[in-house]
Amino acid sequence: MRHKAEPGGRRGWYSTDGGAALVLLAPMIVLFACSVVYPLIETIRLSFYDARGLGIPRWVGFRNYTALASDPNFRSALFTTLIWTFATTILSVGIGWGLAVLCAFAPRATSPFRLMIFSAYGIAEAVSGFIWLGIYRPDDSGLLNAILGAIGLSDFHHAWLGDTSTALWGIIVAYAWTQVGLPLMTCFAAVRTIPRTIFEAAYIDGARPISVMRHILVPLSLPGLAVAVFINLLNSLRAFDMIFVLTGGGPARSTETVGYFMYRESMLQFKLGYGAAATVILLLGVFIVSIPLLRQRTAEAK
Repeated sequence: MRHKAEPGGRRGWYSTDGGAALVLLAPMIVLFACSVVYPLIETIRLSFYDARGLGIPRWVGFRNYTALASDPNFRSALFTTLIWTFATTILSVGIGWGLAVLCAFAPRATSPFRLMIFSAYGIAEAVSGFIWLGIYRPDDSGLLNAILGAIGLSDFHHAWLGDTSTALWGIIVAYAWTQVGLPLMTCFAAVRTIPRTIFEAAYIDGARPISVMRHILVPLSLPGLAVAVFINLLNSLRAFDMIFVLTGGGPARSTETVGYFMYRESMLQFKLGYGAAATVILLLGVFIVSIPLLRQRTAEAK
């Protein structure tokens, strides 16, 4: 005698929602493990070895890390990274937020302008670097020097990327330009959600523009502003292409960040273990910066 299957009977694990999701995500999990997890573990492991090119790696424990602590070039790169990260973030987010406020109050008139600014965010950093290389060219063919000459300021012609006092700030401006698009869009979306009645009530009460900005615009657009700050911080920490194209870490290592220091030690001097230790320190910095954003996302999910 045959028995009918119970409606609530046990089914294969693959027929459950969790099992189906696991099957669909399996290729992505494998790809993530191969492209992120394994290289990360291998980098951490390599940082404890003296590995040079094709030679046999030799275990040295924490010697690479102690050597980094006493390396003046690494300390200089660390200091440059701090200046680079905070300067590019403040500049890009500040300009992006200001443009977002302008675009929010005149959305139709500024629509083409907004698209043009955001398009710079989608251009590869290396391509943007070559554009700015033409702008900063030291002779009269450089756009910046040509503009200075056209307005009668030829005395200010300068080798912008060849001088240790201006090279870092030159690439900071160039990189910040590529990063303005994200804060522009996130802050624009945040400002557009603020009801117009709040601004009308503030102006009726006699509030000045500065007071409106301090007490209405900034607090109510803070979520979009926070996202832009954290993402631009992370982007700045991992930036490499712009520095590689414009200065190659020079002159005299004045524009060398930890990321470029890692490249120089690993790829140019073949000190793979030493470069891996610098990479681990950089990744640790990225993780520390990511914690506030992860907490915010977790709180929003709850």
